[in-house]
Amino acid sequence: MEVTWWGHATCTVEDSGVRVLTDPLFARRLAHLRRRRGAPPPPEAARAEVVLVSHLHADHLHLPSLARLAPGTRLIVPSGARAAVPALGRLARRGLRLTEVAAGDSVAVAGVTVRAVPARHDGRRLPYGPHRSPALGYVVAGEARTYFAGDTGLFDGLAEQVGPVDVALLPVGGWGPFLGQGHLNAERAAEALAALSPAAAVPVHYGTYWPIGLDAVRPHEFHSPGDDFVRHAARLAPKVAVHLLGHGERVRPAVAR
Repeated sequence: MEVTWWGHATCTVEDSGVRVLTDPLFARRLAHLRRRRGAPPPPEAARAEVVLVSHLHADHLHLPSLARLAPGTRLIVPSGARAAVPALGRLARRGLRLTEVAAGDSVAVAGVTVRAVPARHDGRRLPYGPHRSPALGYVVAGEARTYFAGDTGLFDGLAEQVGPVDVALLPVGGWGPFLGQGHLNAERAAEALAALSPAAAVPVHYGTYWPIGLDAVRPHEFHSPGDDFVRHAARLAPKVAVHLLGHGERVRPAVAR
């Protein structure tokens, strides 16, 4: 299996001949955020058999990026997403195969199975709207078991809910100077890694987008989370191979099944 990090929470996981794309965000700018590091992903990044959306925030469910997917692509979203974001219905009418899931649900796609798992995060379509749809993580099981956490904070039973995994794609930062509740910073992500105990990990969701005009405000929160995660992981989960990728870089983690 192979993992490519395109920036932010956008990754391609290739397993058993299936391309799985996570939280696609291909924009140079999103509202008050601009892509500060790395070019936007190339057109090939939008090619996938299945696309996972972890929650409804616009930097994870980005409608213009989803519109670049080819007809016939399976799009897996949290339950209630279509009612909360009516534009998803238009994408479905254009040929995307929309499937809503809740934690515990599994979907078989070609040679892999995708299982939805809980996340601790405010998954609403901000800046408005009630809690209509949960935030989720996903475990993609093929030749390996890959956990994509989406956005989440630490919570009791995280490792039990996720189950055994070989590779963990963990958020270690964000898109602004401060992280609120329901997020992992580098140290908390390393704590999650120690609980999950996979063979390999890739830090994501950092060092890509930043608010316009705030380049000088706590710049270490933009630049340092990946390196900080490597350092904390070496202390808390020394047996895990951590792969620190640049934008567009890929890795074939060594996993034993």
